[in-house]
Amino acid sequence: MDWSDSPDQATFRKEVHDFIRERLPGPYRGKLEGGDGESDGETFTVGWQADRKSDDPERRDTAVQWATALAEKGWIAPHWPKEYGGAGLSVMEQFIYNQEMAKAGAPSVGGMGVSLLGPTVIVHGTDEQKEQHLPKILSGEVAWAQGYSEPGAGSDLASLQTRADRDGDDYVINGQKIWTSGAQYADWLFALVRTDPEAPKHRGISFITMDITTPGITVRPLTDMGWNQPFNETFFEDVRVPARNLVGDENRGWYIGMTLLDFERSGISGAVEYQRTLDNLIEFLGSDEGTEVTRQDLDTVRLEIADRRIETEILFNFAFRIVSMQNRGMVPNYEASVNKLFGSELHQRLSRTGNKAFGLYGNLWDREVGPMGAHFVRDYIGSVPHTIFSGSSEIQRNVIATRGLGLPRG
Repeated sequence: MDWSDSPDQATFRKEVHDFIRERLPGPYRGKLEGGDGESDGETFTVGWQADRKSDDPERRDTAVQWATALAEKGWIAPHWPKEYGGAGLSVMEQFIYNQEMAKAGAPSVGGMGVSLLGPTVIVHGTDEQKEQHLPKILSGEVAWAQGYSEPGAGSDLASLQTRADRDGDDYVINGQKIWTSGAQYADWLFALVRTDPEAPKHRGISFITMDITTPGITVRPLTDMGWNQPFNETFFEDVRVPARNLVGDENRGWYIGMTLLDFERSGISGAVEYQRTLDNLIEFLGSDEGTEVTRQDLDTVRLEIADRRIETEILFNFAFRIVSMQNRGMVPNYEASVNKLFGSELHQRLSRTGNKAFGLYGNLWDREVGPMGAHFVRDYIGSVPHTIFSGSSEIQRNVIATRGLGLPRG
């Protein structure tokens, strides 16, 4: 791996850096200016996707301004090919772009539409589906949510039971999804549904899209233990969806869905986020304000902070390894699982260490009085599901064992 930028990469990095400095709207500049950039639970959990549907006109305007600025550069979807409206950035340019965005804490635009649904439609969708969905994702006009997990089908996703029965030109969908992140702010939903209950469980599933306002769809937000509502349970009662909304072939949705997850598991911005969080913690602990709320026996935590610093560098290099492989035309497999496993567990360790540094002050939940805006106690609670969603740590270890180490399946 070559950690240094080439001259062209250095030029592109400066372009991205200068663009963020010039165009990032004021309300999003909290992290850029050294703050935590959080205003309330809704923004903290969902960000741009919540802002675009906020009751606050300033938040809505901020979301539109940022989407417009990114759209001018084609940077809403920097990894999409130019022929579909993306920026067509190289792998290393994407890495630089995401790194600079993460350093500034600048929110991404488009959410799952950009990162998951769009790439899947580009690979598997019809020309009509591409024309219908891709431009609206790129303009920030339409946001998407993912309907995968069910109450009885989480890690064993292939055992899902939501049915889609063909009736003329429609599918009639009945069932329930859960952990539908951001669905209360979404306009459309993509889902895996069972279209052949008699087939083996991986082969009777189809991938379908639907307008979330379709009659029979009910989205019910779920409150987590941090009093946020990042996800929902979604009910389908005789929901009629046009058959033309099927992506790919009927009963082949499992394989399409797995293509989509390949995009999801190759994120590279987590390490930068954790490095910035740790830098802010260290700076605060050395300040006059920090001294007043830091536990007196800070030395008991000092070595943990040093460990977290080392681990953020390790995570960065895991991510850089994946990008380097992609840059050479290789397809990361178990390497992405290593990155996800290490990153999600590091997130939890980092939040525990940060909160521990404040002793009893770490119990203060109120942003007005808690150290560093109560960031670490809130993050401590918010980090709990990180070892579960997007593939649990147990699943990732199985992937690493079988695909990486060549161990037999148990």
